[in-house]
Amino acid sequence: MLGWEFPPFISGGLGTACFGLTKAMNDIGLQVLFVLPRPVNLGKGTHVTLVTPPRGKASADESKFTVENMANVQFRTVDAALFPYSTPTPRKIKVTTPGEPGYDVTEVGQPEPTRSFRPGGGMLGFISGGAAGPGEHYGGDMMVEVERYAAMCLAIAQNEQFDVIHAHDWMTYAAGIAISATTGKPLVVHVHSTEFDRSGENVNQRIYHYERQGVHTAQRVIAVSHLTKNILVARYGVPPEKIEVVYNAIDDVNNGPLPPPISKDEKIVLFLGRITMQKGPEYFIAAAKKVLDVMDNVRFVMAGSGDMMRRVIELSAEMGIGHKVLFTGFLRGDDVARVYKMADLYVMPSVSEPFGIAPLEAMAHDVPVIISKQSGVSEVLTHALKVDFWDVNEMANKIIAVLRHPPLQATLREHGSFEIRKLSWHDSAERCVQTYREAITKRQPALV
Repeated sequence: MLGWEFPPFISGGLGTACFGLTKAMNDIGLQVLFVLPRPVNLGKGTHVTLVTPPRGKASADESKFTVENMANVQFRTVDAALFPYSTPTPRKIKVTTPGEPGYDVTEVGQPEPTRSFRPGGGMLGFISGGAAGPGEHYGGDMMVEVERYAAMCLAIAQNEQFDVIHAHDWMTYAAGIAISATTGKPLVVHVHSTEFDRSGENVNQRIYHYERQGVHTAQRVIAVSHLTKNILVARYGVPPEKIEVVYNAIDDVNNGPLPPPISKDEKIVLFLGRITMQKGPEYFIAAAKKVLDVMDNVRFVMAGSGDMMRRVIELSAEMGIGHKVLFTGFLRGDDVARVYKMADLYVMPSVSEPFGIAPLEAMAHDVPVIISKQSGVSEVLTHALKVDFWDVNEMANKIIAVLRHPPLQATLREHGSFEIRKLSWHDSAERCVQTYREAITKRQPALV
């Protein structure tokens, strides 16, 4: 298994998904070797205990660590720095509502297409050399680090016994392709997000190339939702029968003692996620303005970090609601649980969300949720209020309805808590195992 993050070294939902999936695989008896880029900053642990790898080695024959209660899962780290989210060049957009003038906001996250892409560079003709072009999501050394990660993963794989390669998202696809080509083992790629989710129509052509070659080279493709599957069929030309939809799930929430909540007289509406274009933070602020026009006892909390944070802070001030919006920065561990416990409502206004684990976490903490219709999680949740991300009037109306009507809030909490029990990482792991079997069967004729 190839992935670029795992708790507590996380920057988004992929690490959470990898933890839940590998934990379930461990429980059903799969032997998993998970290869990660070397952690740089240990920080504070969360719900896992890590045996930290030694520092200072630069070869692929290096560090190992384990995670508590995962006897069947071994981790290896390699010396590559894959940091997926950095600051691109801003551009202007409009936030509009029907029949009203829009707010001007600066939105970050739409990279310009790469001006030069050289097929044939790098490992197996797949990875191009050189720095990233201006306006791209990722730092200039990212492609070099992807190639370094691929080379070291290949070195590890040549000394290991395994049946299948499972690669999570685009930064690991080059490694997966190289290992599959060298060892003859089947490749399964797991699509948690596409470049169209992150960048809209102005995709980074180099990253799109990684993704396209990965999904076409793999024997089987796992998508986190039918929304993502449809994008892979329409935008990448993947045959629909090649794609298996495996939904994310949620672990049991630890309801043990937490620090005492901050006392409050105000209702708290929570946004928790990366503050980037994909997550729609500007629509959250626009809806907050409309709510505050009719309700004063509401505080809007934005928990997370990202390249739009500064502009969203400025936007709050420009709208005259800066005193009603609290920015916490990136949260982890007990702080995440604490902010859920404080919230009266969770809102996910994502522009394009392949799945979205945070609403499940909110519901597990008995918090009612409003989610974007443009999200994969909307396919599996019935007892959540749903709204188009751009319709800030309707978003505001639904926020007001939940805050003003305790019976509605109680119903959403009760049914939501029951609903998430049907989503199981064990079921997701079993679906992955079936996909592995299909990939192995599909690969075998090519090896005869």
